[in-house]
Amino acid sequence: MQALLIAILAGVLFLIAYHTYGRWLGSKIFNLARDRVCPSEKLNDGTDYVPTPKAVVFGHHFTSIAGTGPIVGPAIAVMWGWLPALLWVVFGSIFIGAVHDFGSLVVSLRNNGMTVGDIAGRLINRRVRLLFLLVLFMALTIVLAIFGIVIAGVFKMYPTAIFPCLVQIPIAVVIGMVLYRKGVNLLVPSVIALALMYLTVIYGDWGPLHSFNTWLASWPIWFWVVVLLMYSYIASVLPVWTLLQPRDYINSLQLISALGLIVIGIAVAAIFGGAPPVEGAERIPLKVVAPMFQPNPPGAPAFMPFLFITIACGAISGFHCLVSSGTSSKQLKCEPDARFVGYGSMLTEGFLATLVILACVAGLGLGSRLAMAPGDGGFIATSVPQQDELGIHVSPEEVSAVYISGGVPGVSSSAEGTTRSPRTPGRATQVKIWDQEFLVGADSSEQAVDVSAIGTLAFSTRYSSWSAAGSLGKKVGAFVDGSANFLKSFGIPAGVAIALMGVLVASFAGTTLDTACRLQRYIVQELAATLLPRSAIPKKCHECGYDLTGNESGTCPECALAVDESRALWDKELKANPPITANPITWLRNRHGATIFAVVIAAMLAAVPVPGDAWSLANAGQGGKILWPLFGATNQLLGGLAFLVVAFYLWRRGKPVWFLVLPMLFMLVMPMWAMIWNLFVGNADSPSWLTTQNWVLIAIGVATVTLEVWMVIEAVCLFPRVRAVLEPDALDGAAAASQQAGSA
Repeated sequence: MQALLIAILAGVLFLIAYHTYGRWLGSKIFNLARDRVCPSEKLNDGTDYVPTPKAVVFGHHFTSIAGTGPIVGPAIAVMWGWLPALLWVVFGSIFIGAVHDFGSLVVSLRNNGMTVGDIAGRLINRRVRLLFLLVLFMALTIVLAIFGIVIAGVFKMYPTAIFPCLVQIPIAVVIGMVLYRKGVNLLVPSVIALALMYLTVIYGDWGPLHSFNTWLASWPIWFWVVVLLMYSYIASVLPVWTLLQPRDYINSLQLISALGLIVIGIAVAAIFGGAPPVEGAERIPLKVVAPMFQPNPPGAPAFMPFLFITIACGAISGFHCLVSSGTSSKQLKCEPDARFVGYGSMLTEGFLATLVILACVAGLGLGSRLAMAPGDGGFIATSVPQQDELGIHVSPEEVSAVYISGGVPGVSSSAEGTTRSPRTPGRATQVKIWDQEFLVGADSSEQAVDVSAIGTLAFSTRYSSWSAAGSLGKKVGAFVDGSANFLKSFGIPAGVAIALMGVLVASFAGTTLDTACRLQRYIVQELAATLLPRSAIPKKCHECGYDLTGNESGTCPECALAVDESRALWDKELKANPPITANPITWLRNRHGATIFAVVIAAMLAAVPVPGDAWSLANAGQGGKILWPLFGATNQLLGGLAFLVVAFYLWRRGKPVWFLVLPMLFMLVMPMWAMIWNLFVGNADSPSWLTTQNWVLIAIGVATVTLEVWMVIEAVCLFPRVRAVLEPDALDGAAAASQQAGSA
C-alpha cells in the first residue's frame, strides 16, 4: 500500500502545482496573452514554423524531453535510497524543472522561436551567445553519438520492441498527412493510431516476425548507429508535420496510456498482491523493498552533488531548454498553450520518474527471475543438482537441495540456514536462505525449475554495487522488469508486459534522437550566422527596400513593417537560399548543409573506438561513450545557464526574479561541483580523470567550466545596469508599448 500512496501523493502534488504555481507563473510573471501573435503564425514556413494544436505540441515536447533520462537516472539513483530520489523528482520538477522549461519556452516565443543560446546574445551580449552555442553544440554532439548505442542496446535486450517501433514511422506519416493536409479532427486518427500501435505490441513477435526481430537485433552496433543517424537526418530536414511532430504525438498517446496501465497495476498489486512470479505460487504482497536512505552505497560517487546530476530529466535537464526554444516554440499557435506544454510536460515527466522509482524499489520485489526454462537459456534441474550462471542449485526432488554457491550478490555462499521442506507437486515452494526469500516454481516438466528472488533479495541482486547496477542493461532492465510485474498483476501476459515496457523505452530514445538532430541543425545554423559577417543579413526593409540602418526597433517608416519582422524574414530567406560567397561556412546556413555537418560530426565521434579497443569495424559505433562522462554535469550546467537567460529576460522588463534565484544558483553550483569532483577529486571506486590521466575528458571538462565561469561573469557585470531596460533589438510585439504598459 505504501507504493500506491506514494504514486497518489505525487500525482496530487503535480496537479496542484500545475493549477497554482504554474498558473501564477503564466498570468502574473510571463503575462501570457491569447492575442499576441506567436512565431508559428508570424513566420509560418510549413517546415519548421507550423501552427499546431497544443495536444500535438505537448506530445512532441513530452516525448522529446523524456528520452531515457527519466528511466535510467532514477533507476540507478535509488541506490542512495528511494526517499531522496523521490523528493528530488517531485519537488525538483515542480519548482525547478518545470519553471526552467516553461520559462525557456516563453522567452523563445517572445524572440521569434530562437534557441536559448541565440537569445543569450540578445539579452546579455554576443560573446555569451557564442560561448553558449559552443556548449550546446558539444552537448548535442554527445547525444547524437550516444543515442544510437542506447537504441541498439534496447533493441538487443528487447527484440520484441523492434517491429512496433518501426511500424510507428509509417503510421506517423499517414497521421501527419491526414491532420495537416486534410484538416481532419484529431480524435479519430488518434484512436486508430493508438489501437494499431498496441496491436503491434501484442502481435509484433508472432510467427515470422520473431525471426525478423531476432535478425535486426543481431545487427552490430555500428550498423545501427549509421542507420539511425541517416534516419535522423531525414527526420530533421523534412517539414516538422511530416514525421517528427506526428510520430512524437502518437508515441505520447502510447506512452501516457502505458503510464496509466502502470498506475492500475500498482493499485491492483497493492490491494490484491502481485501476480505469482513462478508457476504454482500465491500472489505476492506489494511493498517497498529498497533502503529509504543509503548515503554510501558500494562503489557509488558522493551523494552530494551526484544525486542531482544522476537524476536529470526526472527533475530538471538542460536539454529541455533546447527543445522548448528550438522546436516547441516554433509550433505553438497561442501563448497560453505554453503552460500546458512547458510546465505540464515536465510535471508529466516527473510523474514518469516517480513510477520508475516505484518499479525499481517495489515492483522488483514482486519477483525477479533468476533461472528460466531450458528453452529460455536457464539451467536444467535434474536429480543431480546442476549450477547455472547465477550459482543456484535446484533439485526437483525436494527444496532441501537448494543451495547458494556465491553467485547471487548479497547472499551468503554457505548452505547453512536453508529451510527444508518437501516439494508439493504442482505447487511452488518458498525457500528462505539467510532471511532471503526465493520462490522455487512447480516442476511441471520434471526437468526445468523456475527460481525467482522476491522481496529485498530481488532488489539486492540488481543493486549489489554501483558498477553492477550502472550499465544500461541493468538500469533499463530494473525498470522494465519492475513495471512489467505491475502490469502482470492485473492479467497482462508477461511477454506482452515486457514488450510494452521495451517499446516505451525504445520509443522515448528514438523521439529524442529525432529532435536532437533537428536542434543540432538549428545550433549549427546559428553558429554559422554568428561567424558570418554581420552584413550577411541586409539592413534594408524586406518589403519595400527602405534603408533601416540605425533603426534597431520599431517599424519601417515607408511601409510600417516591424523591423524585427523584416529581420526575421531576411534571416529565413537567407537560411533557405544562402548567397554564393567566398565564405566557406555560408553553406551551413542551409538546413541540409547544417544537418549533414551535425550528422557527420556525430558519426565521426561514434566511429572512434573506446580506449583500449583496437580500430576495427567490430569496435566502431561506441565512440559516444568516450565523452559520455561529461554529459551529466554539462547537461545540468545548461539548465543553470538557461535560468540565467530567463532571469535576464524578466529583469529587463522589471519583473520579479526572486523565484529563479535559488534554482539558478543551485543549477550552477551543483554541476560545477560534480565536474570538479570528476576532474580532480574522485574516490577509490570512481577515480578522477586526472588520476586516470584521461586528457580528453580533462581538456573538455576544463573548457566547459571555463566557458560557464566566463558567461556568469559577463552576466553578473551587466545585471545591475539593465533593470527595466529592454534590450536594443527586443523582439516582443510592440515592445515600446509593452514596456510602457508593463505587460511584456
